[in-house]
This record gives sequence, structure tokens and C-alpha cells, in this order.
Amino acid sequence: MRLLSISLVLALCAAAWPAAAGGLRDRLYDPGDGVLVVAHRACHRAAPSHGFEHAVPENSLAALERCVALGVDLVEIDVRRTRDGHLVVMHDAKVDRTSNGKGRIADLTLAEVQALRLKGSQDEAPPTLEAFLRTARGRILVNIDLKGPYAAQAAQVVRRAEAADWVLFKAKARFGAPPIADQAPYQGLAFMPMVAAKAARTPRDLAGIILRQASGARQIPAVETVALKGQGFTAVRDAARAARIRVWANTLADKGWRRMLDQSGDRQALRDPDRAWGRLIDQGASIVQTDHPAALIDYLERRGLRGRAPAVIASAGGQSSS
Repeated sequence: MRLLSISLVLALCAAAWPAAAGGLRDRLYDPGDGVLVVAHRACHRAAPSHGFEHAVPENSLAALERCVALGVDLVEIDVRRTRDGHLVVMHDAKVDRTSNGKGRIADLTLAEVQALRLKGSQDEAPPTLEAFLRTARGRILVNIDLKGPYAAQAAQVVRRAEAADWVLFKAKARFGAPPIADQAPYQGLAFMPMVAAKAARTPRDLAGIILRQASGARQIPAVETVALKGQGFTAVRDAARAARIRVWANTLADKGWRRMLDQSGDRQALRDPDRAWGRLIDQGASIVQTDHPAALIDYLERRGLRGRAPAVIASAGGQSSS
């Protein structure tokens, strides 16, 4: 009887993994399911209203755990490659700003990177991409911002970590380019094109990029708008609506809203969320990336814009340093 009970528990746990994955991905692919919150470089800011009085290092496992606790939908991370070919999570080309070391990631081995300690952490080294994915798996979606030509290697890491259901890749799309989601190495993985004003000469051509990227064999969930202005943003938004995909907009602290017509920065959002986040959402954005995810979540909940929240697995299993 005890063996039967154990077998039943294991079977139920195994069944829960794909269900959780489906719930997370379903929201990403459903443009009508509320506004999704993306934490830029993970949840590194303090969030006193949620019990987090102090900041933690960006792109860290501690910041990932805070995202899960806050109920963030996607965590955005930056990935670079070490001298001996391993992928690690860090934004800057150099380790100086965020760690107790000095030098370029590209000049350091994995062992040297993992001997470092992140500033503001208790004792955390910069995580590898695989360790981050294994920790996040089944609990939150991960958006990977590659800081070099590592897409094929990153896709291998995603598959090795069995995290394909929880990772979103992205890359810039230009006018006339074939659907990137259908190309190697993105088959079987979620992919989102990024569109900037320089990608085409006219708003009509910008819209054409979206329609072309959405016409492939593999469905795309969203398009990331990069500092699009006025008619360009409107054209991309309308094309996204026609393709039934989400529009992703950024309101990061280092990009004030005055630099982007129809898009507003985090500083403005903290002072007047209706004028910043609310304006973006009212104009059609349904994914918002911010350095202040807790404040954005509070705002969305006040407006009833969070959508349904899928059940996720509380613990994600082991980690790897590969």
C-alpha cells in the first residue's frame, strides 16, 4: 500500500509539470489574458510594499526568487560567454560594476567567474545560464537577452535544462527577413521578434515586418517594440492585433518617456502610473518590461488588468553549474 501511495504521488507530480508549463505559456500566447509583467534583469529593486526592504543583485538567483515571490510573469536576463565557452548571466561586458572582481567576461574562465561574488549579495556568484534556468523551471517564464552570437549554444542549454516550455528568445527583425521563429536554432522554442524604427523606412513597412514574422509555420507570441514613435508604434500595434499577438513595451528607468512618443519611463510611472504605464496599456501594450515590477503589479491589480494567474510548481529541483 505504501509503495502504491508513493507511485501515485510521483505520477501526480509528473503530471503537474506539463500543466504548469502550459499555464505559463498559455498566458504568453493569449493576447486577451491580461497584462504581463517583465522584470528587467530580474527583481533586483527593493519592494517595501511586498516586504522586500532591500535591493538584491541584478541577474541573480536571489532576484529570481524575489520575482517568483512577487508573482512576476517573465524575468528578463542577460547572457554572456566566458573565455572557455560557458554561458553566464550578466549584463555588462565587464564584471567590475556588479561583482567584486575586474575584467571582461570574455577574458575570464568559468571558474574565475564563479569565484567572484555579486555586490550586494550574501555569498552569490554570477549564475550560469543553466543554473538560472533550472532554478526558474516551472515557476516563471524567462526572457533571454543574448549579448553576443550565442543563440545556438543557448538553445542547447535550454534543452539540456529541460526548460524549453519556460524560455522566450528574441532577436531583431528587419524588413524583408523571413520568419525567424522557423529558423535554427529556434525550432521548438518560443521566439519573439524585436522591431525598432530603423528596421524599415515607413510605418507601413514596420507593420509589414510584423505580418511577415507572424506568417511562419511556428506561432510567435509577441513583438517587442524598441523606442518606436507615433505612427510607427501605431502601425506595429495594429499589425500585432491583426496577427493576434501581444505588444511588448519597455518603460526602463534609463529611458525617459520624453525620448519615446507613446511610451513612458519608469521614473514617470512611479510618479504618475496612469500617465505612463496606463497610457501604454490603453494604447495596446499587453507586456510591459520595468525595473519596478512590484509597483507595476500593484497598479495592474488596482485596475483589474492582471488576467488569470496559472498555478506553478513551488520548487524547481536541482541546479547545475555547467
